[in-house]
Amino acid sequence: MLRAIRAGAAMLVVVVLIVPAAAQAQPKDEWQFGATIYGYFPDISGRTRFAPAGGGGEFALDIGTILDKLKFAFMGAFEAHNGRWGVLADVIYMDIGESKYGSRDLVVNGGVPAGATANLDFDMKGWVGTLAGTYRAVVRPGYLLDVVAGARVLDIRQKLNWTFTGDLGQIPLPDRAGTREVDGQNWDAIVGVKGRYAFGDGQRWFVPYYLDIGAGQSKFTWQAVGGVGYSFGWGDVLAAWRYTDYEMKSGKALEAMTFSGPAVGALFRW
Repeated sequence: MLRAIRAGAAMLVVVVLIVPAAAQAQPKDEWQFGATIYGYFPDISGRTRFAPAGGGGEFALDIGTILDKLKFAFMGAFEAHNGRWGVLADVIYMDIGESKYGSRDLVVNGGVPAGATANLDFDMKGWVGTLAGTYRAVVRPGYLLDVVAGARVLDIRQKLNWTFTGDLGQIPLPDRAGTREVDGQNWDAIVGVKGRYAFGDGQRWFVPYYLDIGAGQSKFTWQAVGGVGYSFGWGDVLAAWRYTDYEMKSGKALEAMTFSGPAVGALFRW
């Protein structure tokens, strides 16, 4: 994975440096707008540490082992262009939760006694938002490429209710049942590229793509989107796969998080 991230970062830098020289036609010097609404169905993985509280121990939870139920997800984007310059806003909101019985996925103070299991009730709400400026570096028949620079915020609230059962052994009394929460907001600067390649009869079919990398309050973050779409007079319909990954700096309660899954949407232009 690290090798792939480094390769992707190197490719991104190369593209950002060379594509301005490849620009062809001049885009229209007038405002153009687009808004996209998606249905998003992500798998979520990550790891969270719940700090000691009230004399209790430190809990660690692998999010991917417990999360199955997506209560609600929304993904939308808005773009505006005037000539080569533009702005992009993108947001994902998720409400996810799950209850699990007889689990050994919750770790307290680095371990769990062999005869103990936990009943867990986990809930996570949060959103990922991107705000960036864009520069249309390549304009060709059937092909567009924008350079992107801006910021992304990750805002997550996690709540865990638990009860240990069985041979509790070395688990201290304050840790055998309870509730803990973790709230965090994370800002990162990002750079990337986005665009589309059209093909087929009348160039109605197209491949949209997006790639960015960033860092700041996180150690490293990257995001990629790719798919296929079809253009109508009023706008586009498209299906895509979106992958967003965070590697956090040491000492943070949220150590890592990944969102990955399919999205189906409609883009309206005016």
